[in-house]
Amino acid sequence: MRGTRRCVCPGSYDPVTLGHADVIRRAASLYDEVVVAVLHNPAKRGTFSPQERRDLILEGCADLDNVRVELFADRLLVDVCREVDATAIVKGLRGGTDFAYELPMALMNRHLAGIETVFLPGDPSLEHISSSLVKEVARYGGDVSGLVSDRVRDALLAHLREQ
Repeated sequence: MRGTRRCVCPGSYDPVTLGHADVIRRAASLYDEVVVAVLHNPAKRGTFSPQERRDLILEGCADLDNVRVELFADRLLVDVCREVDATAIVKGLRGGTDFAYELPMALMNRHLAGIETVFLPGDPSLEHISSSLVKEVARYGGDVSGLVSDRVRDALLAHLREQ
């Protein structure tokens, strides 16, 4: 009898972009369950609180019944994977720079816990999107429509007005 095939899609998701959503949706088509692990460092102040990030991801994935979103802080990703009983880590790659950054971490995770990392190539129409660029464009008045969901755009603009 085969067990549940569960993966973890880790990230800070500050904010969740359409590129993130694409990877989560594609992972949901490959695995029985996807745990979106919102990783945060309590010593760093993000644009969105961890709970806000979680809520925005949940809203964007509400139609996917095999996706859950959980918050994790101050721990190794392999420990998160053990805790949720995941068999794989799924990461999206936008290009060679992402691969060069992600490969050593994937190898370390395999070394530490025997967990494999599955790389999904990003949708070419979304590969220029990153959370940091979205925040910078929005901060200086640029239009981030088509980079994040309308709900995330509105929340981001509200946060920037409060600062």
